[in-house]
Amino acid sequence: MVMRISTKMIYDTGTAQITSLQTALARTQNQMSANKKNLSAADDPIAAARALEVTQSQSMNTQLATNRANAKGVMNLESVALASSNSILQDIKDLAVKAGNGSYSAADRESLAVELEGRLADLMGQANTSDGVGGYVFSGYKSGTLPFTKTATGADYQGDQGQRTLQVGSSRTLPITDSGASVFENNTTGNGTFVTGADPGNYARGGTGIISAGSVKDATQLTGHKYQINFQVVAATPGVPKQTTYTVTDLTTGNPVPPPPAPADPQPYVSGQNITFDGVQFDVKGDPADQDSFTVEPSTKQSVFQTVTDFISALRGPGDGPAGQTLLNNKLNQLEVNIDNASDNILSVSAAVGSRLKEIDYLDSAGDDLNLQYQTTLSGLQDLDYVAAISLFTQQQTTLTAAQKSFTTMSGLSLFNYIN
Repeated sequence: MVMRISTKMIYDTGTAQITSLQTALARTQNQMSANKKNLSAADDPIAAARALEVTQSQSMNTQLATNRANAKGVMNLESVALASSNSILQDIKDLAVKAGNGSYSAADRESLAVELEGRLADLMGQANTSDGVGGYVFSGYKSGTLPFTKTATGADYQGDQGQRTLQVGSSRTLPITDSGASVFENNTTGNGTFVTGADPGNYARGGTGIISAGSVKDATQLTGHKYQINFQVVAATPGVPKQTTYTVTDLTTGNPVPPPPAPADPQPYVSGQNITFDGVQFDVKGDPADQDSFTVEPSTKQSVFQTVTDFISALRGPGDGPAGQTLLNNKLNQLEVNIDNASDNILSVSAAVGSRLKEIDYLDSAGDDLNLQYQTTLSGLQDLDYVAAISLFTQQQTTLTAAQKSFTTMSGLSLFNYIN
């Protein structure tokens, strides 16, 4: 059976075939131009859906990397401020050592006080460090509020106790700041358990007793009470040397502390000898006057600004003569201990900041690895195999050329070509 092929059918079939080949060639060319094997979701719906998921995860990972960079910037500012604050405190402690020089005159101490005011201003500046985006590092949640304002007794904290956080990992939220209260006001007085002090009235009585900061002798016997150590001095008489004794009173209960072995007898005082009761231990050196007294109280929290302000006041107070030097030394002893406590607290906060910065470094490394994994996955889903694409493009080009030539030949066939 012979099939009759019309001229129209030849043209329709040839045109359709050439158009199809041109479309396939154009698609391959577009793939190479875009470097993507799937130009639309219709090409591979499953790969398109998976690529969308991976792209979203990659965008989240990129945002977390930005968060970590922001967190690192704020924490680096805090770390620098803490290091500078600790250096300032060490300078202040050096000034305290200088101030204890018995040869210093009132003018010398005033010079130290003026220098100390500069250190206090420097410390206040560090406490009011800006976070670089219009806020303050140590204000807590009230980032737009100036943390500290100077007062006659030190400084007032205007922020809150909040600790700002930022999400730095898919399941990790990290504190990026510390409140000024926890850094500059959370400082224990004394040895951390109790604080010793001298009655200011000792100066008027001419006493030269200097009390130490003390230590815990037996933690199981601690009561947390307030105590007062009172000295009694019986002047020397012919044949009888001067006698100095002391008694201890529990101010919380109002009862005397019965020292063994004779509860009712005052204890003889020996300069530098430990005084021990209810788990606490300290010593008094020098020559207390009659009715001189010292106190032992539970440690409290004190702002470092108050500590420095008290130091300035001590330098501008009495400091000449044995009694004046004793008054100053008792205050300086307290100051040095409180400065050490403030420095330890800042170092503790600084260590915590360093730990968080180290964690961010680990998270950055993990984020970089994860981003590489996402890129690899996306490449497998979207990227074009150029070698295969070029081979296909060449094949399609050859096929199209052959189709075009064959169509030209077919369309040119006619019986009229053979009629003379």
